[in-house]
Amino acid sequence: MTDGSGAEQDGSLIGREDELERLGVFLAGPPRHGGSLVLAGEPGIGKTALLTALTGRAEATGTPVLRATGVQYRTQVGYGALQQLLTSLPGIRSRAERMPALAGVLGSEPDAAPGHDVVTEAVVALMADSSREVPALLVLDDAQWLDRPSAVVLGQVARRLPGTGTGLVCTVRPGEQGFFDHSGLPLHELGPLGQAASDALLRRRFPALAPRVRRRLIAEAEGNPLALLELPAALTESQRTASRALPGRIPLTRRLQSTFGSRIEDLPPATRHLLLVAALEGSGNMLVVRRAVAGRCDLGHLAPAERTGLVRVDDATGRLAFRHSLVRSAVVELSTSDQRRNVHRALAEAWTEVPEQRARHLAQAAEEPDEQIAALLEEAADIGARRGDGPDAVSALVRAAELSPVPNAYARRLAKAAYVGANLTGDVRHVPRLLDEARRAGPDADSPAAAVAAAMYLLNSYGDIDTAHRLLSGAIALQPEPYDLTDATLSEAMSTLFMVCVHAGRPELWSDFDAALSKCTSVPDTLELLRATFADPARARPADWERLDCAIRALPGTPDPVRIVRIATAGAYADRLGAMEEPLRLTARGGLGGQNIFPAIQASFLWSSHAWFSGRWPELRQVAGQGLRWCEELDYPLRSWTGKFVLACVHAVCGDYAAAGALADQMDQWAGSRRGHAVGCYAAHARALIALSRGDFEGAHRQTARITPTGTFSPFAGHAVWAIMDQVEAAVRTGRRAQAAEHVRAAREAGLAAVSPRLAMVLLASAALASERDAEAVRGLDAALAVEGAEGWPFDHARVHLYLGERLRRAKAPARARTHLSAAAEALGRLGAHPWTERAQQELRACGTPVPRPGASALTPQQRETARLAATGLTNKQIAEKLGLSPRTVSTHLHQLFPKLGIASRAALRDALERLDHP
Repeated sequence: MTDGSGAEQDGSLIGREDELERLGVFLAGPPRHGGSLVLAGEPGIGKTALLTALTGRAEATGTPVLRATGVQYRTQVGYGALQQLLTSLPGIRSRAERMPALAGVLGSEPDAAPGHDVVTEAVVALMADSSREVPALLVLDDAQWLDRPSAVVLGQVARRLPGTGTGLVCTVRPGEQGFFDHSGLPLHELGPLGQAASDALLRRRFPALAPRVRRRLIAEAEGNPLALLELPAALTESQRTASRALPGRIPLTRRLQSTFGSRIEDLPPATRHLLLVAALEGSGNMLVVRRAVAGRCDLGHLAPAERTGLVRVDDATGRLAFRHSLVRSAVVELSTSDQRRNVHRALAEAWTEVPEQRARHLAQAAEEPDEQIAALLEEAADIGARRGDGPDAVSALVRAAELSPVPNAYARRLAKAAYVGANLTGDVRHVPRLLDEARRAGPDADSPAAAVAAAMYLLNSYGDIDTAHRLLSGAIALQPEPYDLTDATLSEAMSTLFMVCVHAGRPELWSDFDAALSKCTSVPDTLELLRATFADPARARPADWERLDCAIRALPGTPDPVRIVRIATAGAYADRLGAMEEPLRLTARGGLGGQNIFPAIQASFLWSSHAWFSGRWPELRQVAGQGLRWCEELDYPLRSWTGKFVLACVHAVCGDYAAAGALADQMDQWAGSRRGHAVGCYAAHARALIALSRGDFEGAHRQTARITPTGTFSPFAGHAVWAIMDQVEAAVRTGRRAQAAEHVRAAREAGLAAVSPRLAMVLLASAALASERDAEAVRGLDAALAVEGAEGWPFDHARVHLYLGERLRRAKAPARARTHLSAAAEALGRLGAHPWTERAQQELRACGTPVPRPGASALTPQQRETARLAATGLTNKQIAEKLGLSPRTVSTHLHQLFPKLGIASRAALRDALERLDHP
């Protein structure tokens, strides 16, 4: 259980380690010199929980604790708090009653009426006398509500405690008017919990919360522990598990209403009206607020709310901000439905020049179906969707459906809400419910939107590629010809059909797509680019790559995350992802707030693909890991395979074969029964890299042939472009040199050498590998290394160094061979590609260069001990405690020792240390 602010039964507090440490230091001080400390913070922030933890520690050490709590609306009771304090311990009370000044305060001498200064002197003397035996601790909670006589006395006592051996800790709420003067006393402002602590608190108290619900609650609570613990109580069980959507405004529990609404009820009516307008307006735009309240009140009525700290108007920007989002919620909850509708009507008038805002307020004010408002709101939802605001667009479409007077319009808008949710928020779990409601309302309404939503659901729940293809093809075929792709839902149906064909990788499905595309007018440029450059890159034309580059150059500043992701996808096989770094990063970060998760997942994996080729593998693990967590949270497996593929590649070349093989197994299992050739290609490529890293070239050849037969590029096998050098090396080293040469020739005929510097380097190196003549091979590998920008692809570049060194050694040129082999060993070691590093070092040894075994004498004693403890499973923090280091130092040691040991993860530490101890 908690006390309402995050405290657990064991006394621990989540996210308050620094504050507890400071209180512990303070508690150790009073036995020597005494003193005071003020904890300030907004309601529900955890001040009382910290006091509880402090008193628990004090009592555990035998320190007497005297407590008093201020109570709102009872500040008129004279000396009530001081009486509470002095009577909280029997021993103190008996001593106080023997002191004339305090006997009057306690009521044992009713006629005594000493002044405040006399009472102050008596309390200080009492504390000093008591602390000679055992130092005491005074604890005042909600000191802003102490009665006036007690507040005056205790304010003076707080300043007189140094030297008495007694400590005083009190809590106050900023902005509250009271009589306790804490100015000049040591002050610690208690801030909100951070994101990680908020998440940990919710996970501990409400483990069944769906991840997206937890994110929403964290955003609403803004780090307030009381809000984090109370807001889930206002939700139904189905809302907590995300089986039903959350309301647009999460209602406050009675406790939260009392905590955050108490000051609001005391405000003048005009001030409360102004606050309601500002709360429903939402952005703090005072110009709009002024228009909406014109004729009823003016902005001067905001002053009482400003004085109490409920709101603040920024002098620089002129925008209004509520002290906490729950104050805004309390303002809304304390209003009536009529008041809210009237304010929304006024705001709609204030936003006349902004149709999107006007539509949203009109929809909130509407009391019955209205097609005109529904149409305006649907337009607003389309704008939000293009901007990438998925949840907002979905809620707007659902409301537009509710306002639709005709059943077919209701059904169409619900279906559209389902597909927007699936495409932007990853909200596929709500798709069946929305589609069922749509079918019941309009059983005869044929909608491409419904087909898209149903297809997304099928693909992610069952992975049913063929049924999804039939649904989409059928829905498109029912539309009047020629197909008008200016219709957003029809365009989305074509784009989803494209994705289905990509995952299937089968020519017969692509023929249906191409037939439908030939009947379309105004085809979006993103769809044209995807079909030309991503579906089958080996058959793209130079003009296609030129159009892609034009689209990429125009991308900066684009607010549409779907467009960013589609153009990036079009450029993935052409090594264009590095040119889209900033848009992809922004899109990936968009998922952190739960707004644009589907594009964020795609952007994460696209960026991870670039990180794989550009050698940024630590970043790859982090970004791909986040994308995979989103996929898992949302039950969204379809897009997870790209992330698992790039992780499998890194695991494979770093020697973590078990992890790479497990990911490849998952891909094969999904792809097999569903005939998902693209995902099967991912698995085959990962297994090929495992085999190459192990020196199993026959196995590598079998796997690459699964992607496309060596010597040709099968139609719609786009992944073959990423596997060219792997396929050629496997063929050469298994005696299939002619097939290898044919594969290079096919790639050159496809024009791939001109597509990117990486592909130019890869094809030069692959042609050299396939050559039987050493001199020709050396010239080709030299040329590959000389390609401008080739070093930007460090793993492939290092492999070319390795191949050149190997060929030079066999050509009896050991000096030149050593240069290239050393460069390869250094670059591969820096990447953590242990098996490849070892291969380069073996070649160096064959050249007569002594090379120490990985890690043989490279680890310092502290690094070795860090490695030993990490291998046992301890965290960085636990290792730091054992070694007397900081967690950051431990992290640095591990970062430095991984390359020395030739490993890439903690999982490989145990075996690496075993090799050191028993070479």
